[in-house]
Amino acid sequence: MSYAARTLASRAQSVSELRDKLRRKAAHREDIDDVLRRLKDAGFVNDQRFAESFAAWRRENQGLGKTRVVRDLLTRRVAPAVAAKAADAAFAGVDEIQMIEQFLARKFRGKNLRVLLKEEKHLASAFRKLRGAGFSPGNAIRVLKRYAAEADRLEELGDEAPEQQE
Repeated sequence: MSYAARTLASRAQSVSELRDKLRRKAAHREDIDDVLRRLKDAGFVNDQRFAESFAAWRRENQGLGKTRVVRDLLTRRVAPAVAAKAADAAFAGVDEIQMIEQFLARKFRGKNLRVLLKEEKHLASAFRKLRGAGFSPGNAIRVLKRYAAEADRLEELGDEAPEQQE
């Protein structure tokens, strides 16, 4: 129990992450379920609350898109339904176009995007960054079209990008 408390004090954990850490450290495997039950009852471990705060933090502080947040929650072994629900709640009423504009401004700080994105390699790079950050291909292309006429050709990449990421 003390190891679980120290682990949770250093960083929030999903139930599955904490279970794996306890399995590696526990002297008796049968104690793990009891420790997790006690932590859940006390409110120290709650995947729904963890997913909601994680999704909100990633959106607000890192400016990431919904797809990336869901993918990161799944990596942290949160149940898919819980991850999707938390991401939906965190991104409700959020303007993805505005988030994409802010993301581009942050990633290409100090550069003139109109000039930079005229080159096909920079345009493709910006599109890949947006897709990796979890933004939808349609909105990414819409924003990039404001900067470069060649952005029309990104729709071809938009069909390929999800396959490359998975």
